[in-house]
Amino acid sequence: MPTTLADLAISGRTAVMGIVNVTEDSFSDGGKYLAVDAAVDHARELVARGADIIDVGAESTRPGATRVPAEVEAQRIRPVIEALHAAGIRTSIDTMRASTARVAAEAGVDLINDVSGGLADPDMYRVMAETDLPVCLMHWRAATFGDAAGAADHGGDVVRDVREVLARLTDNAVAAGVDPRNISVDPGLGFAKTAQENWELLAALPQFTAGDYPVLVGASRKRFLTEIRKDRGLTHSPVDADPATAAVTALSAQAGAWCVRVHEVAVSRDAVDVVARWQRAKEGNV
Repeated sequence: MPTTLADLAISGRTAVMGIVNVTEDSFSDGGKYLAVDAAVDHARELVARGADIIDVGAESTRPGATRVPAEVEAQRIRPVIEALHAAGIRTSIDTMRASTARVAAEAGVDLINDVSGGLADPDMYRVMAETDLPVCLMHWRAATFGDAAGAADHGGDVVRDVREVLARLTDNAVAAGVDPRNISVDPGLGFAKTAQENWELLAALPQFTAGDYPVLVGASRKRFLTEIRKDRGLTHSPVDADPATAAVTALSAQAGAWCVRVHEVAVSRDAVDVVARWQRAKEGNV
């Protein structure tokens, strides 16, 4: 039977998605896991640290990034997903291309994670429907989908804009034949949004989790989190943002997010476990 979104949800707590970038161009760890063995070993390490699913991506969306050819993207992700699937490890594919999503499905992937929300490739919704896999549709307001630089015009109310756009994206997917029970959404932190807009979206997270679709939060190591340390005159590389990421993870779990997407798994797994135990104690079920 095909994987469903319910299969990927973790009973009693928020799921943790670990990131494996099979690219030389990632803002955080570009080039470290480009080789298949290195990528698979890193994925296994993330699972050992507490990841429930591994998100495999072969194309960076960092500011200034250049898109890779479709055949290169497919060549990079296929052997990694095949190896992880053979090992019984759940995977998602981070791609904006329908052809790559199909290759990933053939390799055994469990979820299609499209940061363009299905808008970058006119065939994506059809492939999502035909593979019958769980999907995640992200908000990213862009004329062309290349890199995440700059900030878009959200009409003065980023929360309303994101909610309205996500509603259109999910309607698109359902109209194309995607099972609504297999759809999750992502507000798209850091994608064409200012730091203030990212914070506004996080503050409004309960509005999103109260909606019709499970919510994935991807704040890991993003610039608006590194600025917290920069404001105090401390080092502020992406890795330095891991503690702030863990704080966002805890608050996202408390707000009802179904999943968080992170680079450093262990601290975020601790965070979601803390929230789960706190909630059980609150309910008298320690």
